[in-house]
Amino acid sequence: MRIAVVTGIFSLVCWAVFLFSFKRDRSRYRNCLLLFFAICSLFPFIISLSGEYAYRVAVITLYFIIFSLLTTPFCLIINGIFTIKREGRHIAHLLSLVLGLVILVGEVTMIVNIGRTEFIYDPDEYHEVTHSLTFMLVMLFCASIIYISMSVLIFTLYIELLQKIPWRKSFDYIIILGAGLIDGEKLSKLLRDRVDKAIEVYNKLGTRPKLIPSGGQGADESIPEAEAMRRYLIKKGIPEEDIIKEDKSTTTNENLTNSKAIIDAREGEKRIAIVSSNYHVYRALRYCRRLGIKCTGIGGHTAFYYWPSALIREYIAVHSEKKHAVLLVVGWALTMVCTWWLMQ
Repeated sequence: MRIAVVTGIFSLVCWAVFLFSFKRDRSRYRNCLLLFFAICSLFPFIISLSGEYAYRVAVITLYFIIFSLLTTPFCLIINGIFTIKREGRHIAHLLSLVLGLVILVGEVTMIVNIGRTEFIYDPDEYHEVTHSLTFMLVMLFCASIIYISMSVLIFTLYIELLQKIPWRKSFDYIIILGAGLIDGEKLSKLLRDRVDKAIEVYNKLGTRPKLIPSGGQGADESIPEAEAMRRYLIKKGIPEEDIIKEDKSTTTNENLTNSKAIIDAREGEKRIAIVSSNYHVYRALRYCRRLGIKCTGIGGHTAFYYWPSALIREYIAVHSEKKHAVLLVVGWALTMVCTWWLMQ
């Protein structure tokens, strides 16, 4: 019982720290790590509450984790193949397939490497195998794969959580981030989902906020994205006076900068919602924090098969920032040190 109290208090502290950080700023990367630690803190608490069944619960939990790790690469590979069939062989659509293959290679290599030692009964021979340079290098490679997999998982958990948090019921402005057109003037499926989400938010509010479709004209587009969105909004019954175009931007950062300038030039309250694809909301919030935009991020629907590759792109984009790249490398270095120590 004492163990249950201790683990329970520890779990409460972990969740309190996460919730405090999350409430202060949802765009902070530290929230990903704090959420992961908070979830992990539940396992020892649940096991300690199991009493005489604690061992069985621990074993079941371990088997579940192992099963999840073993099935993940196959899910990613199948998703990657399906995405390529639906979207073509663009490099961005290969990410899910590539990550799945890398994880699979890492897991198979680890199983084979550990299997080499399973039937060695001679202590001297066992020590010789497990302390060989080849064995250690292979295990360090496998640990690197597992570390990257866990890092992506942590990122995914947080992105998912952002979509589950209820948004407030009153906004003065709803910024819709552009996402490209088809045939020069038609909304792509991805962009249409964003606009539909903005319409849903608009219709649920008691007030009539201003919708700001944001997006300029690309080289292969006959009209700006903002104009295409404006036409779609009017077609869906949104009054034209409630639409303010921002048609000069070409990047997410410009979308938000130019939209902010439009809002700042107007009077009245300025409660803002940013609508993008669900996988892109987190990075949009990060841009907003840098620009000093206080807002709520709302994610539109993304096709299930497209989501993994899109999420991996977001993961790469976030970790391409210097401080997050450093954090990733430091975590990897600590993983290598711990793995090396455990093999001694």
